[in-house]
Amino acid sequence: MAGNSFGTSFRITTFGESHGPAIGVIVDGCPAGLELDHSFIQTELDRRRPGQSTIVTQRRESDEVQLLSGVFEGKTTGTPIALIIYNQDARSKDYSHIADRFRPSHADFTYFEKYGHRDYRGGGRSSARETAARVAAGAIAKLLLAREGIRIAAYVSQVGDLATPLPYGDLDLSLTEQTAVRCPDLDTAGRMIALIQEVRKAGDTIGGIVDCVAFGCPVGLGEPVFDKLHSDLAKAVLSINACKGFEYGSGFAGVRLRGSQHNDAFYREGDVTRTRTNFSGGVQGGISNGMDIYFRAAFKPVATIVPDQESVNEAGEAVTIQGKGRHDPCVVPRAVPIVEAMTALVLADHLLRQRLAR
Repeated sequence: MAGNSFGTSFRITTFGESHGPAIGVIVDGCPAGLELDHSFIQTELDRRRPGQSTIVTQRRESDEVQLLSGVFEGKTTGTPIALIIYNQDARSKDYSHIADRFRPSHADFTYFEKYGHRDYRGGGRSSARETAARVAAGAIAKLLLAREGIRIAAYVSQVGDLATPLPYGDLDLSLTEQTAVRCPDLDTAGRMIALIQEVRKAGDTIGGIVDCVAFGCPVGLGEPVFDKLHSDLAKAVLSINACKGFEYGSGFAGVRLRGSQHNDAFYREGDVTRTRTNFSGGVQGGISNGMDIYFRAAFKPVATIVPDQESVNEAGEAVTIQGKGRHDPCVVPRAVPIVEAMTALVLADHLLRQRLAR
């Protein structure tokens, strides 16, 4: 199976399955001398871990991360950094009923057709459990970016039809972690939580949107042809389980504007060139322009639901299937740190690539 690595200069390779002994990641290309705060990495994983509230999956995993290599006396050595997280609460028997059956809208069918063999226990490699390894690696990328004054903040802006009417500039993003749903608009957050609880009681699921902003990015990140910064961000975010859409800057709403309304006029602020608006989302010509980089990511309703669904088995016979196990009724609260992690990995990679280009 190819496609387990991501990045060029700052490169990661994840490994492991949802119900295997462990999951983990190798980080290659991290510069030597970076102070590696183990407690920060653990805090990031705690934001993603299951069982953290009543509106997420109740699988109980501590997600305690262990550093195996690449660090000495609290600093990176420049060699590959290996991190591992052991699985503690896998219940493989919850999936015995789908050993030969394909769950609707899951990766079961496509994996079986492509490889002829699959790990049906929680989806194996296709499980969102794999994203814990990304968050661990993303935490290292965040530490590298913080040294350069770059900060990333994501939050839930919409669940179902409930959306905060405020743009990120009018929100206090420091409030994001104060609610289980991770929406900094506290009034809207309360209604979102009630909606998720209602959906969960019905045995159903619901989707939502995560907004993300990167502050303090310098001009020049990104390559102008195939490795445009927004293209790599899109690839990174769309690689997250259940993500179905990506838009940056004005996105699809920009089609309603004319060029005279949409163009971002330049002006000078001291020694810095800025734009009066930011419909470009901080990226022009595939390269960061020094303004805030912002985008939105849409996540579908989780595919596992309680009511019976029609499906087929490996023999092509019609079957009925019911969702079992422990699953999120809405994925977006736990997707927030994952979106941040993938954003950090892209920015760290392009930051190092930019230094090599000069």
